[in-house]
Amino acid sequence: MHNNIQNQVHGTTTVGLVCTDGIVLTTDTRASMGYYVASRTVNKIAVIDEHVAVTIAGGVADAQYVVDQLKYNSSIYKIEKSRSLPISSVARITSNIFFSALHQLAPYYADILVGGIDEDGAQLYNVDLFGTLTKEPYYSTGSGSPVAYGIIESEFKESLTIEKALPIAVKAVHAAILRNSGTGDGLNIVTIKKDSLKEYTFEEKQKILADITGRK
Repeated sequence: MHNNIQNQVHGTTTVGLVCTDGIVLTTDTRASMGYYVASRTVNKIAVIDEHVAVTIAGGVADAQYVVDQLKYNSSIYKIEKSRSLPISSVARITSNIFFSALHQLAPYYADILVGGIDEDGAQLYNVDLFGTLTKEPYYSTGSGSPVAYGIIESEFKESLTIEKALPIAVKAVHAAILRNSGTGDGLNIVTIKKDSLKEYTFEEKQKILADITGRK
């Protein structure tokens, strides 16, 4: 079982899937503080560069600091090397940021999925609040992850394309929205292929939801 206690304390649900032609990242849009819903329209997917994005679970301020550091390092690397920062390096930098904060007795209360594609293919990494780094074919974080895993582990196969895997990711997050109080409201979706990163519009997300739920 992939999820652990760190996943379950964050009120959210994020899903990342590795496909034959790229990456699918999906999250809910609810920000909660205990039983209080602070926002229903939070974007929990941050685009770092045109080939990589991250999902966020946990403390917004902590996660935003990590995102800012990743964007800075990615930009500097591209200027100096004239090429994009490898996905594995993005994940390692994320791990180092969390690990350093932990040893300063000021840990970042967040859980990050790093997903992207480069010359080594599509890759997905999870980095937890301890800086633990793992490479995964699929992963879910947040309090709704047990529900999401129920869908993913029964339907997802590593041989699927983005087109075939996307409805599974959406179905997993939608199921968590229905069954987990820390997860709710809308969806964010990003897919990353070799030559394109797509952030889905409201209308596109509604069509996918309608297809998986049978509602028009």
